[in-house]
Amino acid sequence: MTTVQDTPAAPVRAVGTGHARVEGREKVTGAARYAADLPFAGLAHGWLVLSTVARGRIRAVETAPVLAMPGVLAVLHHGNAPRLETDFTSIMGQRPDPVLGLFQHDRVPYAGWPVALVVAERPEQAREAAEALAVEYDREPHDVAFSAGRPGTYVPEGPTPIGPAEVVVGDAEAELAASAVVVDADYTTPEEYHSALEPHAAAARWDGDRLDVVDSNQGTQWVAGDLAQLFSLDRASVRVRSEHVGGGFGSKSTRPHLVAAAMAATVLNRPVRVALTRRQTFALCGYRSPTAQRVRLGADPDGRLRVLDHQAQNLTSTEHEFIEASAAPGRTLYRAAAHRTVHRLVRLDVPTPAWMRAPGEAPGSFALESAIDELAEKCGLDPIELRVRNEPEAGPVSGLPFASRNLLACFAEGARRFGWADRDPRPGVRREGRWSLGTGTAAAVFPVVAAPSTAEVTAEADGSFTVRINAVDIGTGARTAIALVAAEALEVAPDRIRMHIADSDLSPAAFAGGSMGTRSWGWAVSAAAGELKERLALGGGIPPEGVTVRSDTTKALGALAQKERDSFGAHFAEAAVDTATGEVRVRRMLGIFAAGRIVNPLTARSQFIGGMTWGISMALHEEAFRDAASGGLVGADLAGYHVAANADVPLIEADWVEDIDPDDPVGIKGIGEIGIVGAAAAIANAVWHATGVRHRHLPIRPDRVLSAGAGTVPG
Repeated sequence: MTTVQDTPAAPVRAVGTGHARVEGREKVTGAARYAADLPFAGLAHGWLVLSTVARGRIRAVETAPVLAMPGVLAVLHHGNAPRLETDFTSIMGQRPDPVLGLFQHDRVPYAGWPVALVVAERPEQAREAAEALAVEYDREPHDVAFSAGRPGTYVPEGPTPIGPAEVVVGDAEAELAASAVVVDADYTTPEEYHSALEPHAAAARWDGDRLDVVDSNQGTQWVAGDLAQLFSLDRASVRVRSEHVGGGFGSKSTRPHLVAAAMAATVLNRPVRVALTRRQTFALCGYRSPTAQRVRLGADPDGRLRVLDHQAQNLTSTEHEFIEASAAPGRTLYRAAAHRTVHRLVRLDVPTPAWMRAPGEAPGSFALESAIDELAEKCGLDPIELRVRNEPEAGPVSGLPFASRNLLACFAEGARRFGWADRDPRPGVRREGRWSLGTGTAAAVFPVVAAPSTAEVTAEADGSFTVRINAVDIGTGARTAIALVAAEALEVAPDRIRMHIADSDLSPAAFAGGSMGTRSWGWAVSAAAGELKERLALGGGIPPEGVTVRSDTTKALGALAQKERDSFGAHFAEAAVDTATGEVRVRRMLGIFAAGRIVNPLTARSQFIGGMTWGISMALHEEAFRDAASGGLVGADLAGYHVAANADVPLIEADWVEDIDPDDPVGIKGIGEIGIVGAAAAIANAVWHATGVRHRHLPIRPDRVLSAGAGTVPG
């Protein structure tokens, strides 16, 4: 038996210092295995067949020729698939997207709807057979055309996942009529896709009476619960593991490939893997809806807002309702006598959109922060000074006090480091050869939330500590951050911490999304580790099985003071525009953030920079096109859908200011999404400053620059 004295705690600073990822060596050497890598004895391979029509019914599936092909084991479709239970509410409190009811009927509601699964001994055989499968359809007229205010647009009623779809404070129309300065402008953002480095994959097998699944997802507990409901199983009869995940950005929840793998494993009674191609992820794994947004700002001559009216519209499918909460940022950022924020939807024959990094805030901040820049121009004010004059003392809509709000500190530090004081406010006056140069800024905000989580921390007989928590590291470095939190609470070196994560057999914890992961998991681990440290301090030995303490943050979260909690940031960008060719280049970017305690500066800076890089991509490149005739995407791959590559990304700097919430025992706010919020607006504002031409529609393509003209640019 080991005694506490055998393994003395050596106080080591962990949180706040840079640490390499604990799984870093595995990843760079290829030892880390992802969902498509793990071997299983007797593994078969499934290949999904997607509809080629945008609306209609399946008339026939010609299975006989395919079943005669080499290696083919089965073809599942609506005529022979096991029945699933689709009438349920997930642990997320929402009904599932009907696309998870795989092969349950002959209807086709959009192009890319799964219509069959071919299973074969080898993936090459499955793909060849799937591409040979003939499916006949009875086509029906479809509608995929999205535009502002088109017929069928509506405001969702009742409670929604984002809260009320419409929020009104004060009399917006009266305040607008009384305003000396008014901005009334329309902004649009296009359909955008997650494009995670690791495409989706899942393998399923039956281990006795238990369904065992390895999947690439952002929450094993969530996915296991959905599978249990779909297949009418006890929750304990399903196990889901996601040891390594190569990016998610909101796309890796319960998806059709996972259901297909479980269904095929059930039918064949052998392990089955279904891995999606890049093109298939565009159809099956969600996307950011295009938006049409109208922003109306009314202000007094000195720039003080009287009204902030932000009305946003996005599309959703005919099967399922999804709201892109683009009007949400204005509910937090600026003081005004009247606030009106409205979200509208239109149902089209398209796949259902999904959460995508900073859902709502990313496209919404482009519109709002562009409009704020326009207001500053009209008022003759510096854009930062305008924001200072409209800084609220409490939540503009909620009325709650802010737990901490250091947005102006972000602007002050960013302005100092970026050289903002030297900026000539006049647009189109800086030239460098063929380039017109400009600088822009924008604010960022993202809500701070936490979900109840449980954790176990064990003091092992060998002097190490094992942390068990159902967290998922989707590439953010969460595994490392949690280890640092545990090491700090235990006052031991981080290399004495062993991590066991991403297994639905562990007790419940938050999923990796909404920037809540590290905050939620860190809170639970810190509580368990702190209690364990106190128990060990009492003395006595550590038995061979170790000493374990469990925590549950449900009560602690409920006792937290009711305040408005947000992360904030200030973006600064310099853009160069060639008005002869329409080319736009971002020269440099700086982001300063107020995001609570920074657990691991090394991975945190990477997260901020990653979000800002996506902002460049959003501002200048990303745009998906849906063909009106076929209803499908054009160029649904990384050749046709351009994301910012190395040559597009300039010097990006990211840093943070001190941000302390005195009531919060954890102090971690979450940083996964704040980096993208406002980044595209800062770039668009810089393009205006370079050219004198305002671009209200993303992306700012060369043809749009050319068609807009040179504005006030000399020559």
